[in-house]
Amino acid sequence: MVAADRARFVGTLRSAPHGSPDPDVLVERLRCADGTERITLHSAASRTLRLPVEVALGTDLADLGAIASGHPGPELPAGVHDTGLRWACAAGSASVTAEPPPADALASAGLLRWQLELPPGGSVRLELRVRLEGTAPLRTAGRAATSPLAPARAVADDARVSALLRTSIEDLQALLVRSPTHPTAVHLAAGTPWRCGLAPAEALAAARMTLPLGTGLAAGTLRTLAGTQLTGSGPRSGLIPGPRRDAGPHLPPSCTGVEATLLFPVLLAEAHRWGLPERETQELLPAAERCLTWLRNTAGDGVYLPDVGPDSPLRCETQAHAHRAALLGADLLDACGRPGADGLRQWAAALRKAFQEDFRIDDGGGGGGGRPAAARGPDGRLVPQLGSWTVHLLDTGLLGGGQLAPGLLDKGSVEQLARLLGGPGMDSGWGLRGLAADEPGHNPFGHRAGAVRVHETALAVTGLAAAGHEREAASLLRGVLGAAEAFGYRLPEMYAGQQRTEGGAPLPHPAACRPAATAAAAGVLLITTLAGIRPDAPAGTVTLRPMPGAPLGEIVLTGLRVAGAPFAVRVGRLGTAMVEEAADRLRLGA
Repeated sequence: MVAADRARFVGTLRSAPHGSPDPDVLVERLRCADGTERITLHSAASRTLRLPVEVALGTDLADLGAIASGHPGPELPAGVHDTGLRWACAAGSASVTAEPPPADALASAGLLRWQLELPPGGSVRLELRVRLEGTAPLRTAGRAATSPLAPARAVADDARVSALLRTSIEDLQALLVRSPTHPTAVHLAAGTPWRCGLAPAEALAAARMTLPLGTGLAAGTLRTLAGTQLTGSGPRSGLIPGPRRDAGPHLPPSCTGVEATLLFPVLLAEAHRWGLPERETQELLPAAERCLTWLRNTAGDGVYLPDVGPDSPLRCETQAHAHRAALLGADLLDACGRPGADGLRQWAAALRKAFQEDFRIDDGGGGGGGRPAAARGPDGRLVPQLGSWTVHLLDTGLLGGGQLAPGLLDKGSVEQLARLLGGPGMDSGWGLRGLAADEPGHNPFGHRAGAVRVHETALAVTGLAAAGHEREAASLLRGVLGAAEAFGYRLPEMYAGQQRTEGGAPLPHPAACRPAATAAAAGVLLITTLAGIRPDAPAGTVTLRPMPGAPLGEIVLTGLRVAGAPFAVRVGRLGTAMVEEAADRLRLGA
């Protein structure tokens, strides 16, 4: 991997059957995510070489989701097309063109052929271009001069910090896609190779984690998804549609549209605090208000938000998303002079009180503690399994004045949850397992049943650190850094949740995207959490709450963006933080 969107392959061969064992031809291929491959032949021979070159091509034009599940279709026959080959099926067609044109194209075998002449020490290049017919050539949005992501850098005692931040930003740049409805707006594709399109909930979550790099990505993502929001007068009005997501062995699939709808006002509210221009905030505010109206209408007279219908289980993470959306949405409405904030806060308070009673599983340890259930069934029975979904209860959100919103759990339950997340059942040594190792149905490769998901581990680190549980947060942070090093700092969205051993390495998941939007954004969140940056750009303040004890030593972050201006911060080895660059109008908060 040369970069997140480019891979380089090198091969050698000997052109003379009798002679030195040294190769005299180097074949270099550079494959790009925009569908281009350049094949260059370099000669080290002392004489002119005349070489036949064949490129074999084939495809089934299968859906990527089917391929990821191990169900590709039969290979399709090719036809000669222009300067290459073409394939077609009911779902569409694609072609490969070559420059220079091949001397021969054998469609029945999917072959393009050339007769090339390499002078002594010379080179010859071929270029292949893959195109889906009926679409424009792909453009890498992130490499434009107007990229919404600031080129932040880290210098730290732990060299892995710098490498992870650099690679995470490279991955994010490579996954940027221009909105088809708003050409100036960009959002993140979910990941490659299996999920090249827009996944609403994940795009919003990734944009939220990258707010320290500027608010441009948040604005583009919100603008794109506002165009997909359902309107009208029905019960789904205000919902941002999204597909179902597998929830593991103990719960039915969840609706990512619900998560996306609740994340929309949260992202807008936090982007506003990070410095989203007032004009853009006002432009996107009506869509956020429709999301909040959908929340109140769907909850109705009850205190809980159902996931996909009145008979679905009440999931703990859905309540966490709804509670956070209500509080941050109220904060946004107040900041913009809009009505409705009091009603949202009253509903959130009722939800918080009911949740602490109805979702508590008594641990028998006394002291008022108890861990949260995964869900509450329609009959009131609790789903007791422990999994990474509980981290959303620790993710509270940023309010005005650099304050964090209150969470759904009381202090005793937070302490109990911290002990469990930091224990051997959940902490694999490489990050947080999706399902505790001692729970029925645990599978270290389970998509939602035991694999480590980087996004949820990052949320656990930030939530635990904010709640004062630095030891557990630091352990998870070091685990992800160790995994990042093993993966060359290009983190996949998930990997096996097997226990870390001396000299071992994390096992890749066969269906994981790499690069992936949420994993790359999680790298940014993990590193900026070390500095604990909490801005309130409209009030002209920024507060620093670094992780105590500086678990990775000294770190200097430069090239961040707060209030639309460059921002730099240093965290010393004793855990004290100092702003080194900021907008003139920003002052350090208490």
